[in-house]
Amino acid sequence: MLVVGAGPTGLTLACDLARRGVPALVVERAPRLFPGSRGKGLQPRTLEVFDDLGVVDAVLKAGGPAPVGMVWAGGVRQGEHRMFDEPEATDSAPYAGPWLVPQWRTQEILYARLLELGGSVAFGTEVTGLDQDADGVTARLADGRTVRAAYAVAADGGRSAVRRTLGIGMAGETVDPRPVLVADIRVRGAALDRDNWHMFPPSADGSTGFTAICPLPGTPDFQLTAQFTDGAPLDTSPGGVREAVAARTHLAAADVTEVRWASDFRPRAALADRFRAGRVLLAGDAAHVHSPAGGQGLNTSVQDAYNLGWKLGLALRHGAPDALLDTYEEERLPTAARMLDLSTRIHRGQARRGAATRQLGLEYRDSTLSADTRPPGDGLRAGDRAPDGRLGTGRAFDAFRGPHFTLLAVGGGLGELPALRADLVRTCHADRLDAYGDGLFLVRPDGYVGWAGRDGRSLQNYLTSTKLEVLRSRT
Repeated sequence: MLVVGAGPTGLTLACDLARRGVPALVVERAPRLFPGSRGKGLQPRTLEVFDDLGVVDAVLKAGGPAPVGMVWAGGVRQGEHRMFDEPEATDSAPYAGPWLVPQWRTQEILYARLLELGGSVAFGTEVTGLDQDADGVTARLADGRTVRAAYAVAADGGRSAVRRTLGIGMAGETVDPRPVLVADIRVRGAALDRDNWHMFPPSADGSTGFTAICPLPGTPDFQLTAQFTDGAPLDTSPGGVREAVAARTHLAAADVTEVRWASDFRPRAALADRFRAGRVLLAGDAAHVHSPAGGQGLNTSVQDAYNLGWKLGLALRHGAPDALLDTYEEERLPTAARMLDLSTRIHRGQARRGAATRQLGLEYRDSTLSADTRPPGDGLRAGDRAPDGRLGTGRAFDAFRGPHFTLLAVGGGLGELPALRADLVRTCHADRLDAYGDGLFLVRPDGYVGWAGRDGRSLQNYLTSTKLEVLRSRT
């Protein structure tokens, strides 16, 4: 298995494959992990993914909740601005709001987990070409070597070289023509407090755009985001960053004691025409590029990897048909399209950062992997996220955690359960689980209900029709 790119997408996928016993070569063109804070907001659904992968405690320790916004004008505080709704954690959704962790730290945590699982990353290794046949993929590297793998996943970012090599188009639009400077800075102690997300409106004459300085939890750093007018020069040097801060805020250039990383971008939304070309699949920014508004890009990317990992694992380790991988594009391409639309509407002020941005409501009800044999109802259905809840002396998430499927039997009168492979499916019972209601629920390894019903026979039919016959007991 070849994974191209060691960003959040590639590292998440590599961790998931490693715990399934699938050896993967992860190659990264850069000499080290990404050094900046860019994708700093982790949504509740992503925290659930990280819970399953065994890194959520480290992530929670490394970050913190989003601070309340504070609007400034002329060096005077004008009042608070709350960027996010603030829901309470519940039994079914234990992670409530977004959690801020600089992207570089998220990647460090995922990388450490990968090493713990026996994986590694080949840094300074660039893929320059790909050939594929009926049996696998041959990747050409910049140093002249070649690598052979059964499948390859392009997780090499918005300018994906692999996507271009495959000739897959990417349609999109400029969300905002104004360029944006983003930088990680350190500020003289008394110059700016760390209790607020500091916001500086555009100048009245339009010469400067919106500016924000956000403290990055778990670090002494702030993230600077500064919008420029279209066509204005954008200087990402330390001097240019200091000048931008001094021109837009009440801070002096000298108050910026260090510029640790800086970059620029133009907000754009784009979606690849396909997420699969033969034995090569696209994930993360290689498949979809978001405006940063609403914090959907990194989160959607992590969930691409989480959707794909178990399917590759079943195909490579347990003989599931290659056609199972077609459901990756079937499920993730429309999801990415919806998230792109949401990001764009938030950027343009047409939508609020609310329940949709938390991504707990994403579902695959229309997927060919979703089947519900119960009467129609308004509650939990096949294709929905499998909620947490009290399960005996533990929690539902405790039962789900790991690379297995879970057959959850809730209530009584369900008859004999079907014979399934114990190494691939864990079975558990509950007299009651409020978020589910009575019935049988086959929960996929990525935490979605694949099938729901009340008898084992219809589950057997489901496994046959969805290319998941590998889950049946061999005895």
